[in-house]
Amino acid sequence: MDFFHGQESLTAIQWVLRAFVTFFFLLFATKIMGRRSMAQLGLLDFIMAITLGNIIAHPLSDEGLGLKGSMITISVLIILYLLGVLLSMKWIPFRHFMDPPPIPLIKNGKIVSANLRKARITIDFLLSELRKEKIEDIQKIALALWEPDGSISSFIYPPHQTPTRADLKIVTEPFSLPSVLIQEGKIDYHELNKSKFTEDWLINNLTSTYNVNIKDVILATIDKNDNLQVFLYK
Repeated sequence: MDFFHGQESLTAIQWVLRAFVTFFFLLFATKIMGRRSMAQLGLLDFIMAITLGNIIAHPLSDEGLGLKGSMITISVLIILYLLGVLLSMKWIPFRHFMDPPPIPLIKNGKIVSANLRKARITIDFLLSELRKEKIEDIQKIALALWEPDGSISSFIYPPHQTPTRADLKIVTEPFSLPSVLIQEGKIDYHELNKSKFTEDWLINNLTSTYNVNIKDVILATIDKNDNLQVFLYK
C-alpha cells in the first residue's frame, strides 16, 4: 500500500495501482453524488467538477504526493456537496442563491435588453439559440427564459404553434416503445425473455426473412404488433 503515500519514485505497477484506485474511487464518489452532478452543471456542480479534477490530478502525475490525502479531501468535499444539495432542497433562499430563478429575455414579442445585460449574453447568441428551436420571428414568442443551466426556454404564442393530434381531435394509439432483441450482433436475452418469442423463432425469422445471421445485425427491435425491424451492418 506504499503507493498511497508520497514517494521519491514509483514503480510502473504502483502508478497502475494508483490509477485503478483513483478510477474506482471517483466512480464510487460520482455514484454517491447522484445524477444531478452529471445532468447539468449548476453553481454547486461546477465548483465540484473543477475542484475534484484538480485535487485528484496531482497525485496521479506526481509521485511525491500521497494519494491518501487527496482521497480524504475529496470525501469531505462530497459530504459538503451532499449537504449543499440537501440544503437547497429544504431552504428556498439557499436554493435561489445556488440555482437562481430564470431570467426573462423576451416578453410579449419584445426583447428585454436590461435582462440581456444581466444574463451577460449578446443578441447574436440569443438569435442563435432561437434558430436552434426553428424560431425565426421574435414577435411570435410570448416568453423566452434564460435558465440557470445556460439554456434558453422559448414559449410561442398559441396561434403560431404547430397543431397536435389532440388539437385536430385525431384518435391515436397508446405510446409503446419497441423492445431491443439484438444489438451489435448479440441477443439481449433480458428483453427476449420478457417477450413471448424464443431464440429459435428469432434465428429462424432472421434466416428466412432477411437471410442473415445474428452477428450481421447491428440492431433488431420488435413492437407491440410483433413487427420485427432489423438493421444490418454495412
